[in-house]
Amino acid sequence: MTIRRFSSRTTPLDQGFLADQLQGARSYRRIAGYFTSSLFEIAHEWLESVADVRIVCNVDLSPEDLKVAQLREARMLGRWNERSIEAESLLNRERYRRLDAFLARRGQVIRVAPDSLCGFLHGKAGVIERADGRKVGFIGSMNETRHGWQQHYEILWEDDSPEGVAWIEAEFEHLWNAAKPLPEAVCREVRRRGRRFEVELGEITTEETLAPAALIESPLYREGMSLQPWQQGFVTECLRHSNDHGQVRLLLADEVGLGKTLSLGTAALTLCLLAEKTRRRRKPIVIFAPATLCEQWQTEMIDKLGIPCARWHSMRKVWLDTEARAISPNGPEHIARCPLRIGIVSTGLMVQPSREKAILVGIGYTLVILDEAHKARSRQGYGADAGEPNALLAFMHAIADRTDHLLLGTATPIQTKAEDLWDLVRVLHRGSQGFVLGHALSDWHYPERVLPLLGGAQRVEDIDYGWQLLRSPLPTRDSTNEPNARRLFHNLREDLGLRANEHLAGALTDLPPELRDDLETELDRVIDGASFFQRENPLVRHVVLRKRTTLEERGLLDKIAVNVHPEQGLVKDPHRFNALFQDIALRTTPDFDRAYAEALEFGAVLAKRGKGGGFMKNLMQQRVCSSVVAGINTATKLLAGRTVIEQTEDGEEELAVQTDAERAALESLLAALACMGNDPKLCAVRYYLNEEGWLDLGCIIFSQYYDTARWVADALAAEHPAETIGLYAGADRSRLYREGQAVGIVREELKRMVADHDIRIMVATDAACEGLNLQTLGTLINVDLPWNPTRLEQRIGRIKRFGQARSTVDMLNLVHQGTVDETVYARLSERMRNRYDLFGGLPDTIKDDWIKDLETLGENMDRYIEERRQATGFDLRYNDSIKPADDAWRDCAAVLARRDFDNLMRQGWSG
Repeated sequence: MTIRRFSSRTTPLDQGFLADQLQGARSYRRIAGYFTSSLFEIAHEWLESVADVRIVCNVDLSPEDLKVAQLREARMLGRWNERSIEAESLLNRERYRRLDAFLARRGQVIRVAPDSLCGFLHGKAGVIERADGRKVGFIGSMNETRHGWQQHYEILWEDDSPEGVAWIEAEFEHLWNAAKPLPEAVCREVRRRGRRFEVELGEITTEETLAPAALIESPLYREGMSLQPWQQGFVTECLRHSNDHGQVRLLLADEVGLGKTLSLGTAALTLCLLAEKTRRRRKPIVIFAPATLCEQWQTEMIDKLGIPCARWHSMRKVWLDTEARAISPNGPEHIARCPLRIGIVSTGLMVQPSREKAILVGIGYTLVILDEAHKARSRQGYGADAGEPNALLAFMHAIADRTDHLLLGTATPIQTKAEDLWDLVRVLHRGSQGFVLGHALSDWHYPERVLPLLGGAQRVEDIDYGWQLLRSPLPTRDSTNEPNARRLFHNLREDLGLRANEHLAGALTDLPPELRDDLETELDRVIDGASFFQRENPLVRHVVLRKRTTLEERGLLDKIAVNVHPEQGLVKDPHRFNALFQDIALRTTPDFDRAYAEALEFGAVLAKRGKGGGFMKNLMQQRVCSSVVAGINTATKLLAGRTVIEQTEDGEEELAVQTDAERAALESLLAALACMGNDPKLCAVRYYLNEEGWLDLGCIIFSQYYDTARWVADALAAEHPAETIGLYAGADRSRLYREGQAVGIVREELKRMVADHDIRIMVATDAACEGLNLQTLGTLINVDLPWNPTRLEQRIGRIKRFGQARSTVDMLNLVHQGTVDETVYARLSERMRNRYDLFGGLPDTIKDDWIKDLETLGENMDRYIEERRQATGFDLRYNDSIKPADDAWRDCAAVLARRDFDNLMRQGWSG
């Protein structure tokens, strides 16, 4: 029993100690420091013959991150990918291959322990059981790397005493039991890097690998996240349409919160690369979205997919980059010369005549995406223009004829009745050479004829009528996943001599007897309660709809419940709660009531302008309901003669004071606001954070107005100087607070700090609604209530996502007593409590004419929900596409060089 001392100054540690001890050894226990790809770079040759190997490593994660397997994988991959993947894979390819081979043979022999649980594993040690059964322990400063064993100055002590060995073994066992297995996703990334190689676009031989080759090292994947199976499935569906028809015509109608933007964005990239690969003329790719979503689209495309897009600024008449910098000359004519491959344009420009609209109608496109597509619709009512297309729908009719591919996106495909869906499907039909709805006389153009078939109320039993429905448009074999239907479609086309891009078949008499028999058999077949034309119809083929409940049932989404507050039964201190709330609304003061009345009066005065003032009649009312500060700032700005620009769903609207009556009303409003003391909303935020314990759980606080968000962040930072608080807002307005100071900060850094548990309070505008993962926070407060149920769903989706450690999260919605906000929320809250995921079926925006009284509002919502529920047959086709792909994208080893990809996306429109 001796102690031997080694120094790399005098003895090569890898040969003088490691090789000698591991030759023929029975077991190896190692506390190895940080997990790196070089873990077996030196010892792998000797460890190959060691039967029992166990290694515990550090990983820079919190205990909370380690609790949830998916989050553990994502966080480890994110940490690993902070270094250059390109250089790492090139320089250390052999190292990754060795590590992959070892893990493949040995299984889970590596565990990782979080810093915060075990501390940084600076003490490196191990125990080797030699071939003769004797054990030797060693302690030293070297990591399990080539540098540690061969190049650094390191010292090592060897101790074969029973007590010394037992002491090291006890330390190892403690760390091993506290640690977690190395995630499978990390093992797969080790394997991928060992096979990684860069390719040019022309070298990619299969269309299915275009998107993974471009995106496998995008920011999304570098952060350890990935596209979900249903998002990958939508890309597959686009490629299927492209192969069958040479065109893509799809409506993506996934429920809110399922990542529609990423699905459409990935599809846009895939079709862009496909067009480039086939050397078609480089025509524009454009995304049309409501003005309120344009910046979110641009941010998500760059932050998640690494795709730089330009955004057209409707007021300045100029293209902007992701930092809101002008990257083109100004002038409406430049809308036809976007300096990047993909441009984003507000649909508000299409509502009224404009120079830009006239220019866009004259352009040919590779791809057009329309987000919030349900806003393109026929006019309702009984007037002279009832049934006529609104301006956006008329614009899309013109655009559809001029684009190769057309994708429509909406979480609200039906506005009032099921027939409304045909507004969007008819847009898809335009420019499709008839493969969407068939020839002009096909019954599929007439919802009143086919809705009973789609809903299952009527079945087709007559073969003549069945063939009439099937022959135009005749489906392709690949248009369905159902084996019997695939066989029928294939045989019909082969026997009739029709190519995939031909969609019109002849008369029933053209079919041989055996095919007529097959057709009759399929018309009689019922699968999962669905008849043939419920499963196989043009709407199913062109409307992609996946539901949250389906994904949850299949284990692809975690079931996370939501406690909706305010609710007396859920709080710790009912007396304090009752002092703040009356049922679902905040108690108000006489000062607030007076200010709210003045805001209503200003709206009434503004409405006297007629049509021009109608869009702003609720402006001050909503600002005052958001916060006193938002009301004061807006009124002060208007009284100073400045213009307020409001982002509406349809575009940017301007408001400036025009009359003495408007000025007088604003002055009265400002005087009332100046008399107010504490804003009751801030009191409620303090109560839930401090007394209900939401601060300890972590909280995201939302407002639709920057003034309100900044005010909340400033106030909380003053009250909690030791707390690190983030303000997440658009372009250049994000801030970080600590110890009475605040600094500007980029959004990516705020996101990283939340993920690292460095921030427990994040205040955000709706710029954070998309692309921000806040699952480390367990509660959410809506300081104000947007009249947009889908926006509320997007907000709660920031924390109600995989990786959330809580099985039930909490959401507080703040509205003032006696306001229209309370009226709207009263009905929304009933439906949230009854079945929260009904947000997938609520209208996109509460209509002004619904808000007459509570009874009328509830009736309108219930009617809307019921009518939409009756038209849910469109998801029958897509259950298979939500399964994880066998050849998962994360395994893609052929990578499109980032420089080549970036250069391609920065090729502008030729104009």
